[in-house]
Amino acid sequence: MAALLEARAITKRFPGVTALREVSFELQPGEVHALCGENGAGKSTLIKVLSGLHAHGTYEGALLIDGRLAPLHSIADAQQHGIAVIYQELALVPELTIAENIFLGCEPRHGLLIDWEKLYTDARAVLARVGLHLPPDSPVGHLGVGQQQLVEIAKALRKRTRILILDEPTAALAEHEVATLLALIRELRAHGIACIYISHKLDEVFAVADRITVLRDGASISTHPAAATSKDRVIRDMVGREIKDLFPRTPSPGGEVLLQVEHLSASPATGQPALLQDVSFNVRAGEVLGIGGLMGAGRTELLMHVFGAWGVRTGGTVTLAGQPLPVLPPEGTLAHGLALVSEDRKRYGLILPRDIGFNLSLSSITRLRRGLLVDEEAEVRANQGFFASLRIKAPSVETVVGTLSGGNQQKVVIGKALMTEPRVIFLDEPTRGIDVGAKLEVYELINRLTAAGKAVVLVSSELPELMGMSDRILMLHEGRVGGEFTRAEATPERLLGAAMGRSVDQCLMTNA
Repeated sequence: MAALLEARAITKRFPGVTALREVSFELQPGEVHALCGENGAGKSTLIKVLSGLHAHGTYEGALLIDGRLAPLHSIADAQQHGIAVIYQELALVPELTIAENIFLGCEPRHGLLIDWEKLYTDARAVLARVGLHLPPDSPVGHLGVGQQQLVEIAKALRKRTRILILDEPTAALAEHEVATLLALIRELRAHGIACIYISHKLDEVFAVADRITVLRDGASISTHPAAATSKDRVIRDMVGREIKDLFPRTPSPGGEVLLQVEHLSASPATGQPALLQDVSFNVRAGEVLGIGGLMGAGRTELLMHVFGAWGVRTGGTVTLAGQPLPVLPPEGTLAHGLALVSEDRKRYGLILPRDIGFNLSLSSITRLRRGLLVDEEAEVRANQGFFASLRIKAPSVETVVGTLSGGNQQKVVIGKALMTEPRVIFLDEPTRGIDVGAKLEVYELINRLTAAGKAVVLVSSELPELMGMSDRILMLHEGRVGGEFTRAEATPERLLGAAMGRSVDQCLMTNA
């Protein structure tokens, strides 16, 4: 039986980079086929070929649909063949209603006028297919992310889609929304719709996929039935080596205290209630202090406040390298030797239209000045040094940051912080949205930083990451310290207990 969709030996080149190297991939009718690989492995480029965004003639190899050559010259061509893509960044118009979004550009009409009754009737029918029981005249901007995702899928199904490509569809979804989406994908499969599922989350991949194909460095490495392989095998294929320990932390006893926070309280603005209350902790040279907690516990606010980018201090003190650190704006805190890598790299960490070199040196311009002018030779040397040491995968430092994979963008953000020569580094969710291989590189970088005597404060929502990479762990509960644990004391039960407000004694009794 001919495959529904088949890519044969696809090679796609960009100036200085070969993004795909003779990649072969096939999709059977009614199959969920997962596509896995590190950021930069070629997944996005392959999707763009399959969806017509990279037009026929711009790549080598062949694309077949139903066993026949299908030279797709545009997205419209792909849609005519029943191919639809749901991207991580949803393509909806918030000001329009659900029904208007679903039928945007092809509204049913009476002559020149939109047939609103038919529009809403047809919208209800397609919404029922995805299990979204909302009034079709509801504005999309009022919906949650999970509901918007279902609207996107409804929009695709309205076009008689045969092949649905989902690119990191659960990146911004809550756990119950993920379960809803996976159930929908299984239902679509039962009705003969084939799906290509791209995700870094292997639990989801194994929960929904029939087969798994791994890409690495632009090449197709392996394809296995999901039931006949394992997460370890997929990870090994993704990164090209065996991984016995996903968290390669070398425990450190720590040296001198570099950062001391005592009885810190802070509110979002003057006159508002304190969100952070009586928070105390310290971190030593060569040590990783992990900070965890449930959503809204104040983890990000704590880091941003100490860095000078959030809130009003209502009590407490901060000492950096033995000297009092007053409340300063971020440029002042940087000058004192403290740097922050924000959880939202695209919003706060990078200027996406500019190149790697510009972003790397952005926070260090004052250090690179000679008088009123920037020492361009020193800037180039520094940029090239971090570009090489961080192993950023790009043709040169002149590559636009917005074109890089998520993992390489994260390396640029970390490099920008390191170029300020900090003694203490705040890393807020440094591995969010990046693949296993890129995570390992971040972990190895953390080890290099602590080996050089720097102190690292690591905020993470992932308990395995906190436990695997921290020497000590501080759990926050509703803006207060819920508990502090050594590496040996930390278990998932104890950490979650502290995050939920149980006393330290109760937590330490758990699994004792």
